[in-house]
Amino acid sequence: MNAPLYTTEILRLAASLPEPAALAREDGAAEMRSPTCGSVVRVGVMVDDASLSALSLSVQACAFGQASSAIMARHAAGVDLAAAEAAVANLAAWLDGKRENPGVWPDLTSLVPARSRRGRHGAILLPFRALAAALKAADHG
Repeated sequence: MNAPLYTTEILRLAASLPEPAALAREDGAAEMRSPTCGSVVRVGVMVDDASLSALSLSVQACAFGQASSAIMARHAAGVDLAAAEAAVANLAAWLDGKRENPGVWPDLTSLVPARSRRGRHGAILLPFRALAAALKAADHG
């Protein structure tokens, strides 16, 4: 019997997704859409001393996209552009089976049921790609 795709942990993470919040100022933003599933994530960032000090997140995605967004949001404080870009690269390599682990970002192993489902990879990567793009926009703003 196959293990369930949407585990209790995935559903719990998806349900923990924070509501979008207004930022005191928005230094950078990015909205990204996954061409494989249509999921959309918008990230707004406030940056102080080149690292993330506040985040606003709007997500329209499947449970995996929501769970990944919740994980990203939970651990994003203090991240800089290099760390966000490394998270994208490490997560993508892990999902593709090119790494044994998803890197240093906490809780990503909760998404292991989706590794074998390539159609879910875009939604999982989306919040991390949007975070990196928003930080890049803030860096070049």
